[in-house]
Amino acid sequence: MTLEDIRNERIKKLTLLKKAGLVPYAPASQRTTTISDLLKDFDTKKDGRTVTVAGRVLAIRGHGGIIFCDVWDGTGKIQGYLHTEELSEEKMKLFNDTVDVGDFIDISGNPGTTKRGEKSIVVRDWIMLAKSLRTLPEKWVGLTDSEERLRRRYLDFISHPELKELFEKKAKFWDVTRTFLKDRGFLEVETPTLEITTGGAEARPFKTHHNDFDIDVFLRISVGELWQKRLMSAGIPRTFEIGRVYRNEGSSLEHLQEFTNMELYASYMSFEEGKELIKELYRAIAQEVFGTTKFETRGHTFDLSDEWEELDYVSTVENMTGVNIFESSEKELKDKLIELGVQFEGETRERLIDSLWKYCRKSISGPSFLVNHPKIVAPLSQEHPDDPRKTLTLQIIMAGSEMGRAHGELNNPLDQAQRFEEQGKLIERGDEEAMMPDFEFVEMMEYGMPPCFGFGFGERLFAFMVDKPVRETQIFPLMRPRREQ
Repeated sequence: MTLEDIRNERIKKLTLLKKAGLVPYAPASQRTTTISDLLKDFDTKKDGRTVTVAGRVLAIRGHGGIIFCDVWDGTGKIQGYLHTEELSEEKMKLFNDTVDVGDFIDISGNPGTTKRGEKSIVVRDWIMLAKSLRTLPEKWVGLTDSEERLRRRYLDFISHPELKELFEKKAKFWDVTRTFLKDRGFLEVETPTLEITTGGAEARPFKTHHNDFDIDVFLRISVGELWQKRLMSAGIPRTFEIGRVYRNEGSSLEHLQEFTNMELYASYMSFEEGKELIKELYRAIAQEVFGTTKFETRGHTFDLSDEWEELDYVSTVENMTGVNIFESSEKELKDKLIELGVQFEGETRERLIDSLWKYCRKSISGPSFLVNHPKIVAPLSQEHPDDPRKTLTLQIIMAGSEMGRAHGELNNPLDQAQRFEEQGKLIERGDEEAMMPDFEFVEMMEYGMPPCFGFGFGERLFAFMVDKPVRETQIFPLMRPRREQ
């Protein structure tokens, strides 16, 4: 039978259910317990005990006077035992004629065990909760394609129950982060996701139109960096936010256009204190979520309990490529990238330096702190006290990738205005990832903003810890529409 034939047959069964006075799509279940709770408290000696469970039918065996069906509710699976000695002939026949694998049903009866000792429910009644019109894939036949698995996650979860454990870990990943920060006096806040200018990162934004104000706005590319800094100025000493950000860029094993990030800001916290906070947080996540601090991913091994090596940005690039980024011209930077076979977008000095560093980091297993970033690639960071060309910036490097970024936040309004002007020039030259100037933010800084430490990381860290592409660690990643048949 074709899929369309199966669907037509199941539609006919809807008519049979209606003729029997049953509703094919019930408004509610009558269940009295989850299957997992029933299995924990399974006792066939409890006189007169009747239970009702609800779930999806995963298998049907037998026919006629005896039927076995497996019912699964997401918490567990139990066998239903249907026999004409316990169930009316009418209900038995209706089950035979109308119930298919994939349907949602209630089954009511007494807990019991089969001759083989399998825990079951001796069914005395059943009702249809939702009649399925399509057949479930059998052992994933026809859904081996990774795109289809992601597109139809609702089937992916049924055939691969271990996925639930993955997303339970991801939820715990963020729960541990949230609890860790709240225990240290950070206030969780919510900041705008629609912005007039995007700030806090360098990325190509998504643009949309606000009809009421008749203005163009952008989806944020950071978790409210410039807004949280306003709260530092307002006298709220420690804040954090966990939320979605949007970057209109390419996709890869570790990049998506929509993802979850966390950012925190702490007034009066020194750069060195911030490093210790980061190490404590990452180790807490590792131990509480995964039970280990050692990970193998992308061909790298790293242990978060090790000492974290500190790498100087300029020296590291020079040692690996022979190029001093302060002394080299843009042409020399470009020629070196071509020589190394590195693909790069944009030919501004900032983009060329950043591309050169990304080439270098691929060989670093970490855990490491990359420090002393040039001012041109860190437009919101405090100037380094020992070298005005550098900033108080760090990146956490693990498995050849960036796993977080922190700054001693710039609080000099005159310096900030000048850096925004430089970013504006980059935009005029066609750099779509340069940071948009926000002079209302500079105005805030002129009222005074305390020194503070800022730090952020995203769900990429989780993806690396479970050694999966970040796309597979999102329940419903964005998919291209199916092509018209």
